[in-house]
Amino acid sequence: MSLNRRALLALSSTVWLPELARAQSAWPARPLRIVVPFPPAGTTDLMARALAPELQKALGQPVVVENKPGAGGNTGSADVAHATDGHSLLMGTVGTHAINQSLYPKMPFDPVKDFAPITLVAAVPNVLVMNPANAQKYGIHSVADLARVAKANPGKLNMCSSGNGTSIHLAGELFKSLTATYMIHFPYRGSGPALLDLMGGNMDLMFDNLPSAMPHIKSGKLKAIAVTSAKRSEALPELPTIAESGVPELKGFEASSWFGLLAPAAQPADQVARVQREVAKALATPVMRERLAAQGAVPGGGTSAEFAALIARETTKWAKVVKVSGAKVD
Repeated sequence: MSLNRRALLALSSTVWLPELARAQSAWPARPLRIVVPFPPAGTTDLMARALAPELQKALGQPVVVENKPGAGGNTGSADVAHATDGHSLLMGTVGTHAINQSLYPKMPFDPVKDFAPITLVAAVPNVLVMNPANAQKYGIHSVADLARVAKANPGKLNMCSSGNGTSIHLAGELFKSLTATYMIHFPYRGSGPALLDLMGGNMDLMFDNLPSAMPHIKSGKLKAIAVTSAKRSEALPELPTIAESGVPELKGFEASSWFGLLAPAAQPADQVARVQREVAKALATPVMRERLAAQGAVPGGGTSAEFAALIARETTKWAKVVKVSGAKVD
């Protein structure tokens, strides 16, 4: 090879390699969107909006939160599952990725094949809350009281949820199944609308995610009865768990929620890994940890493989709950 040819190849490589590196690191090339498959004001929305500014700083592009509710989270989830723009992420939940496939006879996406798990963002307990006036009217001040009143008055109490298939819905169905009680279920299009009717007195009770219920518990607009987790919440340590209620049928009761970021299955692995790293960094900061802890949430930030394993375990767990409880899409 002539010296001139060697020099030309060397020169071209010094130009081409940096250009290739820049092309590979150019993502995201435009604004990212995080789709929340529920309306604003619910816990899924709160998690996405807390994380979006941190990702925006880290990735150098605007990060927009887009609410696309419907079908218990299936509508927004399907939107991201089939997205081809390379700039769409989903704030998925235990409902969209571990429960719905056991409840819905036909799913618009495959929770496993159509997604690349990025990372768990947070886990939270649900909390059994009541309209204070209705709780007073029925004499319900504890889990035992609720079980007693519900047994004596089948169909008299109504239970709202953020939608069919959500952990809020399933926590209530599990309670009904274990206590052999019947309460009418009213599914809403998200926690926000359900909470409004609950506080307005049109609904009696709800097994809401703690972060979205917390402000209303603190203000006295909702009466907190118990948390659904195995252990008490550090955010409300005085509040007992349902398993601590003394009702024999409820020993071992547990029905918590989680929220995590996912991308379409075709998203390049290096991009998934980058988002995972940045989310983990954000969740490790004192500001974010304190912010989530104040809402009763436990920060995540683990690897994509760990998140995938969680989804698999939870899918098996909730399939059993759905079968035992007899829950179904209304």
